[in-house]
Amino acid sequence: MNIAIDGPGGSGKSTIAKILAKTLRIAYLDTGAMYRAIAYYALKKGADVTDESTVLPLLTDMDMKVWEENGVQQVSVNGINTTPFIRENRISMAASTVSKIPAVRIKLVELQRNVAQKCDCVLDGRDIGSYVLPNADYKFYMTADSRVRAQRRQSELHAKGQDISFEEILADIEKRDLQDKTRSFAPLVICPDAVVIDTTNLTIEEVTAKILALLCK
Repeated sequence: MNIAIDGPGGSGKSTIAKILAKTLRIAYLDTGAMYRAIAYYALKKGADVTDESTVLPLLTDMDMKVWEENGVQQVSVNGINTTPFIRENRISMAASTVSKIPAVRIKLVELQRNVAQKCDCVLDGRDIGSYVLPNADYKFYMTADSRVRAQRRQSELHAKGQDISFEEILADIEKRDLQDKTRSFAPLVICPDAVVIDTTNLTIEEVTAKILALLCK
C-alpha cells in the first residue's frame, strides 16, 4: 500500500505523514529531505544551485542513503550526514531551486520508487501523486493559508534557535510556492483523484482523524 501526500511547505504534510506511518505501522519517506540533502551538498561543494551546469557533475557519482535512527529519517550524501543542516531556512529555497533540474528529480524519483515498490509506505512531497507514484492507492493534497504556514515555520525555526522574521519567512514561502507550481518538470499540482484537505483551521489530531477515516472506508 502506498499513500501519497502532496502540498506546499508548512501545510503539515510531513507531520501527518509521520503520524500515519507510525499509526499504520508502515514505512515513511520524507522526499523533501532528499532534495534538501542534495541542495545542502551542492552548496557545500560550491555549486550554484541556479546553474544546472554546476550541479550536474555532482550527480554522476552521488551516493545517497536514507535510513531511520531514533525515529528520525537520516539522509547522507557521499558519506556526509546532511540531516542536522537541511532544515535551515536557506536550504528551503535552495532545495526548491535545485529540484527544478530534471536530472535531479529523475535521480531521486528512482530511489523513491524503489522504496515504494518494496514495502507499504507513506511518501510526502510535491509531486508524489502526480509523478512519483501516479498509481498510489491513496492520494491527499494538503494546503493552508500562506500566513498560517509561515507562522508554523517560524515556530519550528525558533525552536531550533533560528531567529528569522515572520515577513522573511512569508516571502520565502510565497516565492517557493510560485517556483514549485510553475517549474516545467513535475510541478506541484492537485491531482484530480486526490482528496484536498485545508489544514488552516484544523489541529494535527483533526487532520489525522480525517485521513484515517478515509483510509478505513
